[in-house]
Amino acid sequence: MYKYLLPLVVAAWPACAQAEIEPSAPLTLKAALALAGAANPGLSAARHELGALDGALRQAGLAPNPTLSVERVDTRRADGDRRETTLLLSQPLELGGKRAARVQAAERGRDGAAAELALRQAELHAGVIDGWFAVLAAQEQVRLAQQAAELAQRAAGATARRVVAGKVSPVEETRARVAASTVQLDLLRARSALAGARQRLAVLWGNPAPRFERVDGAIEALSQLPELPPAAVLRGRLQQAPALAQARAELARRQALAQLELGQRTPDVSFHVGGKRSEELGRTQAVFGLSLPLPLFDRNQGGVLEAARRVDKARDELAAATLRLESDLAQAGADFELARQQAQALRVDILPGAQSAYDAASTGFDYGKFGFLDVLDAQRTLLQAQTLYLNALADAHRALAAIDRLLGATHD
Repeated sequence: MYKYLLPLVVAAWPACAQAEIEPSAPLTLKAALALAGAANPGLSAARHELGALDGALRQAGLAPNPTLSVERVDTRRADGDRRETTLLLSQPLELGGKRAARVQAAERGRDGAAAELALRQAELHAGVIDGWFAVLAAQEQVRLAQQAAELAQRAAGATARRVVAGKVSPVEETRARVAASTVQLDLLRARSALAGARQRLAVLWGNPAPRFERVDGAIEALSQLPELPPAAVLRGRLQQAPALAQARAELARRQALAQLELGQRTPDVSFHVGGKRSEELGRTQAVFGLSLPLPLFDRNQGGVLEAARRVDKARDELAAATLRLESDLAQAGADFELARQQAQALRVDILPGAQSAYDAASTGFDYGKFGFLDVLDAQRTLLQAQTLYLNALADAHRALAAIDRLLGATHD
């Protein structure tokens, strides 16, 4: 069975989104956005849906096909002179504005698919930016962990020499070795987190095994945090958000479908024209006729009621989407402001003090004025402050990406 299915799968494969293999060189944000835009499966699916609804729109505007029928009375050969043959061409005529309502519903469905595509693009754009900055932050974490490991090894070596010289207890050397091993574990965790961040970013363009080792950026790229516009301006931009455009298009489509259901109450007329050939009379007669269903029982009452309730549902969903997006936008703005303030406080107040304390403890240790535990505490405090700073910057960029996703912004 599989040998018959395989050619079909191979034939359909080019139509699917192909995974992009990024270069092994450091990856810029612009390159990551281009890779994801070209090969993201979800974005490709949204494009296919939009193309499919182009076909649905074309189909909705077509008129019904005519019907050709042939009827023969008395087919016996012995009575061939009594045969009657009737040839009819029937053309249904749609009444009640059905075709116009059908086309309008198809147009609104296409508008909804276009809004869905824009929403997917905004989500992908925000996801790539979030993922790229996550890799950049993970790179900085690895760099800090490597520095900590090197410093711990140097301190352990210095402690060993002081033990040999009889200046400190051998217990200090054991503590130094344990501390160095602990820092090595932190380095392993940082490298694992970097590998996970790289994979999550590469999956956005369909590559589960990323080739790039790092992104092309530095801590300065993380620390550049813009000022948000006023909340009223953001709420105004929210009215053009893809999610709201999609909800509005769905409401318009439901309203058009309700009009179509109302039109279904008006029966369609079929016009017949043709000829009737009588062998007995030896002549052909023209035949004209109309057929009209009688709406005695079925007047599409249920369809009209269902369509009306669907319109009410779409209207409520639009209101719910508006409230949800406003709440999400306010939360994302608050998250950004909190992360920005934390990053500023860490950069201005905490990091310089932690760095100064560590430098003093390290210098004092080299001159024998401080013990190893003093250096270790100062180092741990500095690393914690640096980690908090990186986390605050990453949170700020994550909140910015969430705001762009909600507003549908796709700028670099």
